[in-house]
Amino acid sequence: MEAINPQKIKLLKLYEMLRQHTDEERPLSTNQLCAMLEAEGITCDRRTLSEDIDTLNANGFEVLHRRTRYAKLYYIVDRQFDLAEVKILIDAIQAASFITKHKTETLTAKVASLAGSHKAAVLKGNLVTFNTRKHTNEAIYYIVDALENALQQKRKASFRYFDLNEHGERVFRKEGERYLVNPIGLVYHEDNYYLVTYHEVHEATVNYRVDRMADVQVEDEPVAQQAIVLSGELAGYTERIFKMFNGPEATIELQFDRKLIDAVHDKFGEGVEIVACKRNLCKAKVDVLVSPVFFGWCFQFGKSMKILSPVSVAAEMKEHAQQVARMYRG
Repeated sequence: MEAINPQKIKLLKLYEMLRQHTDEERPLSTNQLCAMLEAEGITCDRRTLSEDIDTLNANGFEVLHRRTRYAKLYYIVDRQFDLAEVKILIDAIQAASFITKHKTETLTAKVASLAGSHKAAVLKGNLVTFNTRKHTNEAIYYIVDALENALQQKRKASFRYFDLNEHGERVFRKEGERYLVNPIGLVYHEDNYYLVTYHEVHEATVNYRVDRMADVQVEDEPVAQQAIVLSGELAGYTERIFKMFNGPEATIELQFDRKLIDAVHDKFGEGVEIVACKRNLCKAKVDVLVSPVFFGWCFQFGKSMKILSPVSVAAEMKEHAQQVARMYRG
């Protein structure tokens, strides 16, 4: 393949340098830009640089400038992401357990560069690594890419699925036999990434952790029609199933201390109607899937949280509490 003449990509390199190395606080002078281009093997002088900047501006690539006593300084301020937006993205990457430590580092560097090289250095300098429970499946990108392709093409996917033993070693389920599934969607929930699928035999949904998959493939067979239907209901499914897991659906009336208002909003959303009562108590009606997971959420607040109705659910929680108490009594 014939080598590319550096002069043919001069405008591209110039704009790239301006985006990566300048902002309103750190402009580059004509001489500095010429020197940087020369270092890339691109011939440039003061006159042609000015013409190149004019060409960029004429074609919608805004490059600003200001003059000092000694030089003309150029810079770019219009970025797709500002510092706060990039910081939020980096923190989300840091928090996600399914992204391995190595890929967290490389992805953080890529995202930080969206703010330009100077601000990227600030972001990485202020970085706090607050998730030490990173998973170890380095194939995570390839897995997500394959699953996303299956979803886009509305095809079935197959993979091997494993657990970890006490030594952190993979133990494949079904003796390594491949799972063949109807993908509905990918869902991020509480630090983990899940593939939601439709099981044709049981006519139910089944969730699989993406970081526990290996050797993912997109199959030629189209997904079941029900999987396509359910993909349009994924947001509602996520709200119900991932917050409380499986169990019969019910509308529950809760009574709780006023100090738990934030906890109720965090769990059930800020649209929940909360009624203030006497003695610093509040009430709210919420839709849940009645299960040990829901009872466990209530237990953490002790006497500050109580199920008022239905009476059957309150009795079920009481029995659940008694079973746990009996276990600890031996």
